[in-house]
Amino acid sequence: MADLARNLARLFNGCAMLVLGCSTLAAQESVLPVEVRWAPERPVRGTLFVIRVAGEPPPVLAGQFSGEPLHFRAGEDGSAWTVAAVPVDAAGSLELELEAIWPDGHTERAERSVPVVPGSYVMEQLTVAPEFGAPLPPALALRTEEESERAQGVARGAHDSSPLWKPGNFVQPRAGRITSGFGNGREFNGQVQSRHLGTDLDGAVGEPVLAAADGVVALVDEFYLGGNVIYLDHGGGLSTGYLHLSEALVATGDTVRAGQLIGSVGATGRVTGPHLHWIVRYGSVTVDPMSVFGLEP
Repeated sequence: MADLARNLARLFNGCAMLVLGCSTLAAQESVLPVEVRWAPERPVRGTLFVIRVAGEPPPVLAGQFSGEPLHFRAGEDGSAWTVAAVPVDAAGSLELELEAIWPDGHTERAERSVPVVPGSYVMEQLTVAPEFGAPLPPALALRTEEESERAQGVARGAHDSSPLWKPGNFVQPRAGRITSGFGNGREFNGQVQSRHLGTDLDGAVGEPVLAAADGVVALVDEFYLGGNVIYLDHGGGLSTGYLHLSEALVATGDTVRAGQLIGSVGATGRVTGPHLHWIVRYGSVTVDPMSVFGLEP
């Protein structure tokens, strides 16, 4: 009983169970024999961020953030790191849940709150043909729901694949300028109807579209809204999507490398002109694609 009491005291002691903060903070002692940091210290809604855990001896780590499992990888300094995603509609703070298992079988669990801050998202006012601003007929609505579920299936399946990507090896799939940023609200003909959960990159029909990271082609098809689409499974929870293509140059099951040509810019699907709509997801959480370029474990 005395040992149980001591273990419980260690677990629930309010005196800094975990060292929290960004990766530049100085190390401090903690009740748990692990050190936990994340960067940035206050992640932005709709972005990816990095969590790092160090312990001696190194424990086996598991956890989840915002309902998505975390996939820890060994760092060069003996610590472990993972990425996590903040939903674009998150508010206040979100819980980080961790479990550490040591070689002797001893297990410790803890929860901590990660404060999140709003992104700089704006409202875009678009004037489109009436059929683009009107609700879809039932048959098309059902089709788009089914297509969305297939894309989400790729996103969820990325949790079951080993990570193929590495921080610093991401490539922007188009060199063109951003014509519509992630997270912006969409007002069609004076009515707010959606939030833009991707990044639009400029391009003319036929111009190249590149894979953003190493991965496996998980889905190639023609969607009603997305037109010709490609979805890549990068493993470790990460997936990307490329929409409105004029053509796909890869097939389901192909392995691709960062920067490899996978398709061409088009204007297929429900669009007003040619461009690439680029999607990045961690599990089921869609994030700002540009946040992949800030991942530094």
